[in-house]
Amino acid sequence: MSYHDIIVELDGHVETITINRPQAKNSLTYRTYDEMEAAVRESTARCLVITGAEGAFCAGDDVKQVMANPDSKPGESLARNPRTTPLADALLHTDIPVIAAVNGAAVGWGMELALMADIRVASERAKFGELFVLRGLNCDVPGIGRLADAVGRERAAELLFTGEVIDAPTAHAIGLVSRVVPHDQLLETASALAQRIAANPPLAVQAIKQGMREALDPDWDALGVWVSQNLARLFQTNDHKEGVASFLEKRDATYTGT
Repeated sequence: MSYHDIIVELDGHVETITINRPQAKNSLTYRTYDEMEAAVRESTARCLVITGAEGAFCAGDDVKQVMANPDSKPGESLARNPRTTPLADALLHTDIPVIAAVNGAAVGWGMELALMADIRVASERAKFGELFVLRGLNCDVPGIGRLADAVGRERAAELLFTGEVIDAPTAHAIGLVSRVVPHDQLLETASALAQRIAANPPLAVQAIKQGMREALDPDWDALGVWVSQNLARLFQTNDHKEGVASFLEKRDATYTGT
């Protein structure tokens, strides 16, 4: 399959998926979501590395295309078909180990993307933030189902309720990432770890990942329906419209609870 928004490279048994929209800080359009989902579902690698083109890991949804475009009606789509986001479904159910090589900002759905990895390796330039509340929305399933497991319920609540953006050392200190490395060593470090994993017996590695999912993960399908139903409602609120408008107009938002 040929791709427009991502680059897929195979090195032995390790596949690297790079979001390649640097002009938009690797933010996600509907096409980017579709291409990444296809790449994950079609992969036969023993380990996946996900990263972003230089400048950012992933700045979340492309607000202009996904939220502010009058032809894009995500709330209506979610109301008609409440479900786990297809890319999230692919990543949360794959038996292939996933490493996120976080080379810059991982915010909004970019942080959700990082949370779906089994291991997060961060550049010293990495930043993390669950920005959904600032757009009048709740986060997607990884923020609810994985963040507290990584950093504890209280710290997760603080990040989710405030939309705070934290730097790489803070992310490491609270357990969000496994290690922080110099920026120019990030892909080398993540790839070496991926190759080490890929060299192990693949059926055993897959079984371990399946067991961790059984022991630690919630029912993603049920959670996905709940998230979709709430997002469908929140997309219709004035606070969501104000959150998007204030972002595009580069001003402080005023929320009214309506």
